[in-house]
Amino acid sequence: MSMRIYKWLLPILILSLCALGACSGRSRTTAPAAPGMSEAEGPIAITVTPGTQPSDWIRPPAVAGSWYPDDPDKLTQMIDDMLNSVKLVDGAPIGLIVPHAGYAYSGPVAAYGFKQLENGKYDTAIIIAADHQPPVSHPISVWAKGGFRTPLGVVPVDEGIAQALIDASPLITFDPAAHQGEHPIEIELPFLQQVCPTCRIVPILMGTDDDQAIQALADALIKVLPGKRAVIIASSDLSHYPRYEDARRVDSATLGAIETGDPDAVRSTIRKTMKEHISNLVTCACGEAPILVTMRVARGLGANTTTVLHYANSGDVPGGDRERVVGYGAVMFWHYTPPDLTPKRRQTLLTLARRTLENYLEQGTLLAYKTDDPVLNRRAGAFVTLKEHGRLRGCIGHIRADTPLYRVVQEMAIAAGTQDPRFRSLKREELNQTTIEISVLSPFHRVTDTNQIRVGVDGLMIVKGKQRGLLLPQVPVEQGWDRHAFLEGLCEKAFLPEDCWQKDATLYAFTAIVFGEE
Repeated sequence: MSMRIYKWLLPILILSLCALGACSGRSRTTAPAAPGMSEAEGPIAITVTPGTQPSDWIRPPAVAGSWYPDDPDKLTQMIDDMLNSVKLVDGAPIGLIVPHAGYAYSGPVAAYGFKQLENGKYDTAIIIAADHQPPVSHPISVWAKGGFRTPLGVVPVDEGIAQALIDASPLITFDPAAHQGEHPIEIELPFLQQVCPTCRIVPILMGTDDDQAIQALADALIKVLPGKRAVIIASSDLSHYPRYEDARRVDSATLGAIETGDPDAVRSTIRKTMKEHISNLVTCACGEAPILVTMRVARGLGANTTTVLHYANSGDVPGGDRERVVGYGAVMFWHYTPPDLTPKRRQTLLTLARRTLENYLEQGTLLAYKTDDPVLNRRAGAFVTLKEHGRLRGCIGHIRADTPLYRVVQEMAIAAGTQDPRFRSLKREELNQTTIEISVLSPFHRVTDTNQIRVGVDGLMIVKGKQRGLLLPQVPVEQGWDRHAFLEGLCEKAFLPEDCWQKDATLYAFTAIVFGEE
């Protein structure tokens, strides 16, 4: 959201909170954090003592005790519970988008992003947020010294990187006043302290979403960060205050644009959405500028893949008001390299699939298997296809790369043989006449131009509402389809009209490493 909106919105929201008792003199530590009322708290006074030593520049917490627990033990337990409910996926983040409302509302979504940091090794987290209240940055403020305190301790600033950014552009300054009372950076720090306790931070606030400031910060980061073990984190919620169903539609469009990896697509999608004048929609993303900076920097540092990890909104929380919600998304930008599936590894997986299915059909149990091979332990999505006398006998897959490859192959082999609703369960005596094919999937990417679909190379998934369909790359080749027939077949797979791909449906493409028994 631009600061122009905040300037007129802030007084209204402060008055609203006063009516609810937020200005009645009750202690802030006992008031619950409102769902996404992040723009309404008003300035919160903090005191920073300037000095010559780093210890003199410690920014105290502003929302501990209201937006998240101020008791260290309770805070640690709360964060650990949220992190432990999330599975790691394939890939180490170069950049992340995470939300910043009260933990009761956005914390579980933020956990999906921070959990993925366990896949990498980091020394520094660059956390970028938009100013949510005056005084605002002019236009970019880095907290360049000392650190930020939370109930879990002080997170030190990476003063070297911070100063290098200030030196890189006259638009970047150290303005402590701009950070006064701001929550969007602070709210991320306890999560960071749990997953990367040795990480330093570079806190950055942006007071504008104009293109000049976005480009200046992105250029500075791309100049300063190569060779550093750093992750870029955009702190941003999504839609503010529409009804529940409107929020899901708006946020789907915003996340879809982010999935393309194109910052210009994000900017144009948000502008188009705002012109629809959706009831109560104040913004599509309160950290639009930080998101655009993070996308540009992540791509500049080698990211080639965007993964939406999770989405929810405040209406999904028990007791949440669905007439006025805030959206939350966790997104990861990372570099994907296909697994090195040598002929030996392929044979290992095919043998494992056959032995697993055989064991299950005979004993009803999953075959015990372990391996130290890092490629077979890498998290991946995969399909297992069974054919009997050359005809399809079952095909089931798992698309999310959150389970070791060898285990996905085992589970999908059993599922293909016994759970495909199109076929009766395979019998043990049929297994000798059945061949096994494995398709190891790449990450999925959003398709915005169907002319770019490569028949025989790309697999496709279509999503429309609650219906979805998926076809592997080898299917159109086996069927003799061209691109148009491929898309029609995809719609049919989703039980949708054959032209559904032309009518407000979402398309994703992926590639696959396909190998099978002869």
